[in-house]
Amino acid sequence: MNKAKEFTLGIQHLLAMYAGAILVPIIIGGALQFSTEQMTYLVAIDIMMCGLATILQVLRGKFFGIGLPVVLGCTFTAVTPIIAIGSDKGVGAVYGAIIASGLIIVLISGIFGKLVKFFPPVVTGSVVTIIGISLIPVALNNMGGGQGAEDFGSAFNISLAMITLVVILLIYRFATGFVRSISILLGLVIGTVTAGFLGKIDFTPVTEAGWLHMVQPFYFGTPTFDIAAILTMTLVGMVSLVESSGVYYALSDITKEKLDSKDLARGYRSEGLASIIGGIFNAFPYTTFSQNVGLLKMTGVKSRRVIMITGVLLVALGFLPKIAALTQIIPTAVLGAAMLAMFGMVVTQGITMLAPEIVRTPENAMVAAIAVGLGAGVAFVPSIFAVLPEWASILTSNGIVCGSITAIVLNFLFNMIGPKKEPIPVEPATVK
Repeated sequence: MNKAKEFTLGIQHLLAMYAGAILVPIIIGGALQFSTEQMTYLVAIDIMMCGLATILQVLRGKFFGIGLPVVLGCTFTAVTPIIAIGSDKGVGAVYGAIIASGLIIVLISGIFGKLVKFFPPVVTGSVVTIIGISLIPVALNNMGGGQGAEDFGSAFNISLAMITLVVILLIYRFATGFVRSISILLGLVIGTVTAGFLGKIDFTPVTEAGWLHMVQPFYFGTPTFDIAAILTMTLVGMVSLVESSGVYYALSDITKEKLDSKDLARGYRSEGLASIIGGIFNAFPYTTFSQNVGLLKMTGVKSRRVIMITGVLLVALGFLPKIAALTQIIPTAVLGAAMLAMFGMVVTQGITMLAPEIVRTPENAMVAAIAVGLGAGVAFVPSIFAVLPEWASILTSNGIVCGSITAIVLNFLFNMIGPKKEPIPVEPATVK
């Protein structure tokens, strides 16, 4: 394959993951009320760290790198916990927890294969479903113009959100291949251009941003280390590793490269290292992006060089604050529409993981029912366990963390101890 084609494919992989990569810092920065300058830095460093995390995985070394054509980005699993920690303990506690949890992931990488049994599909599917459900209100608030906005729910905001959503749906319905894979990114662009034609875009963040900047460690201040926050982010990291394991095995099947426990340990270790570096430079935990696996299957090109190009391009973009500042001109209503599509897909991904499990045994159905019900309930009523001690509040006031712990404990009680029960045979559905 010539270099021009490799470069083109590298850009395609970048575009396929870009919308998902920038939404996480936008949501977190907005929730923690960062300034425009801070938001620009946050997006820029996030893009750069996506590239560095990808490069760490593509390269295969003695201790780090699984050596597969995998793209990494910031995980949605971390969004709600980070906002909860930042709001309660401050930004320093967020990055202290990310650094410490990354170190823990590195240390347990060799034995994590034995811990995976605590994270079967009924657990991970419940967690993914809770993540999607808990993020839907964020999308709807943004579709209205942003929580607390003077024009919240105005005809303009709702119309702009609907235009963006319709564009995403039309592209997803009628386009194929690569264009379909970037439907959300195209929706963001077209929605923003529409707002621009109507004179509703403020280009100040772009004009004020410099062309180049140097990244700096601890941009948001010295990290602090809170035990509850560290436990929360460690749990987030372990759930992300389970998701990544599925992607690694999928890529192993596509590339015909067999994986052993040492390969997986290097992959897990790289994700932990990426989190440590991300915490130092004020980014986020990272995990594999499954949408790039779909693009890999579609193009049939399994070269690690292509993904390496994607990683290098992402790192280069991280040094260009004007590119990061472009995310600041996207209208909130447009972002909300894109979030609705993306978070809705997260919910369906969780349901897809749960479906075969909950019909297999009534125990799995109960595990999922209580975990999702409690996790989603706490997401909407976070003060329900306010009477508990402060050290437990960050574990019980966050729907994702509460639901995750519930799923793990119930799965252990129902499926891992005591007498084993035979799965219920499932008859194929028929239409009468």
